[in-house]
Amino acid sequence: MQIHDLPYPDPGVPDARSGPRFLWWLFRNQLGGQLKSLAWGLLHFVSVASLPFCVGVAVQAAVDRSGGRLALAGGLMALAGAGVAVGDTFLHRAAVTNWITAAARVQQLLGRKAAVLGSVLTRRVAAGEVVAVSTGDVEKIGWFVEALSRFTAAAVTVVAVTVGLLVYQPALGAVVAVGLPVLALAVLPLLPPATRRADVQREKAGRATELASDTVAGLRVLRGIGGEDLFLDRYRRASQEVRHAAVRSARMWSLIAAVQVLLPGLLLITVVWYGVRLARDGRIDVGELVTVYSSVMLLTFPLRHFEEIAMAYSFSRPSARRAARVLALERATDTGGTRAAETPAGDLYDPETGLCAPSGLLTAVVCGDPDAAGRLAERLGGHAAQDGTSVLLGGVPLDDLPLDSARTAVLVQDKDPVLLSGTLRELLDVPASGAVDPGAALEAAQCQDVLAALVQGSLGAEDPMDARITERGRSLSGGQRQRLALARSLVTDPEVLVLDEPTSAVDSHTEARIAQGVRGLRSGRTTVVFTSSPLLLDRADRVVFLHEGTVVAVGGHRELVRTEPRYRAVVTRETEEETAPAVALRADGGARPTGEVPDGLEELEELEEIEEKA
Repeated sequence: MQIHDLPYPDPGVPDARSGPRFLWWLFRNQLGGQLKSLAWGLLHFVSVASLPFCVGVAVQAAVDRSGGRLALAGGLMALAGAGVAVGDTFLHRAAVTNWITAAARVQQLLGRKAAVLGSVLTRRVAAGEVVAVSTGDVEKIGWFVEALSRFTAAAVTVVAVTVGLLVYQPALGAVVAVGLPVLALAVLPLLPPATRRADVQREKAGRATELASDTVAGLRVLRGIGGEDLFLDRYRRASQEVRHAAVRSARMWSLIAAVQVLLPGLLLITVVWYGVRLARDGRIDVGELVTVYSSVMLLTFPLRHFEEIAMAYSFSRPSARRAARVLALERATDTGGTRAAETPAGDLYDPETGLCAPSGLLTAVVCGDPDAAGRLAERLGGHAAQDGTSVLLGGVPLDDLPLDSARTAVLVQDKDPVLLSGTLRELLDVPASGAVDPGAALEAAQCQDVLAALVQGSLGAEDPMDARITERGRSLSGGQRQRLALARSLVTDPEVLVLDEPTSAVDSHTEARIAQGVRGLRSGRTTVVFTSSPLLLDRADRVVFLHEGTVVAVGGHRELVRTEPRYRAVVTRETEEETAPAVALRADGGARPTGEVPDGLEELEELEEIEEKA
């Protein structure tokens, strides 16, 4: 795999049982790139290691006044220099390719997992942790995968040079053979505390990222209540904790680096001292001493890769563990596709609650618990957070359909939809049936003022469709974001559209027009709206009331207000004391006093009068 071939057609199925297993899986899936990097690494390091031999031959030739051997040494040095240049260039190219392709594979896996889990992902893992995994952690995982082949090449070179010195000059080679393992293993006792400190730093950095993400997401609300200073102080404390942890981790790695400098220096001094004694006794030539000395000096370069691989592993292991934890998440219900791909049509039915949304009608669902309503909305779309009986669409279980087919059939818009940055045209460029024009969807969602605001805030954008939307639509109000998200859902035109509180942030008059627009645009399509707004409920074809997770009443809004006290309490926000007299009247068989109108209907009648005058 080359960089220009990205993304992967299929990133594969990762081994997410643990962080080390995930790293090993990545290595195995990039074996071709690793072998290529290893080959270029061997060429580079062997060429570097051969330079001392060439220098030794040249020195000895100068001592012996041999022009032929001096020319030979020069030719060998030129060849070794070419090997160093070519090997280093292509080693860097192969290593960077391995890094980028490994990071891209992990990002594709995370993106696929997020697409499969949907909104359930952030309920199981904090959004800040997901961001940390998909950015910083991905880079560290790629670093380890990239460094592994270079470390292997360095280790092979160190072993080969040590064996060569033993053969070339046994006396000094024995000193090197004893000293090099000490150099390589000396830092091992320091690695566990260094790894623990790195883990603490990563953990604190992850918490700081989560806090920053939550603070930015709620900045508008925080400013409204004057709480931004409180959260900024919390982030300052969290960032200081990260800084202190990073300093403690850096101290340990500085100690490891110091050991990596000190011990090779001691070995070099030992070799020179012992070699001078041997040369003075006539047991070795000057050229041999220069060769051994130069070899030991240059071996400190590949030995540096022992330190790097230790650092890369200590930093990538917690990153890989976090990535594996996200990738190991599974859907509560497996839409693996036991049926052929199809888009069923018909009534939407949930066996657990008894909720039925007839085909082609606008069904409003009232549920006293907003969290329960959100969970039910996810169930209707096949995104259940817990195991249970599958929702049926036209008698077909959604869990038996391939995931793409299930999501094509049922689209769920939650109560906090996300707007991606870009132009309005790009926002509305979503998979759709083509039957709904973006202009009609924007009109039905009452986005006229939103379009004007976008054009005003975008320099040089005469066409509203070319106006830019900032990240998550932060320049827009909550009601404007809601309406744009609703327009996007309407453009998609699914067989079943499930909306969870789509108008909770808009005023009553706009809400009434949205209800009428959605009803007209979705005519003949199945639409389910979770709401407690009388304006939406009054325009629904049927209203379903759930109490304690079960359907207890079905009918029209006005009918349920008059006949179902629990429904009236939810819709009108009445307390039990306010509801009790009305319940008592009905229990006694008495009628409501003449002229008395339930609170939920007064607002409807006022709006109807205004609309008639308009």
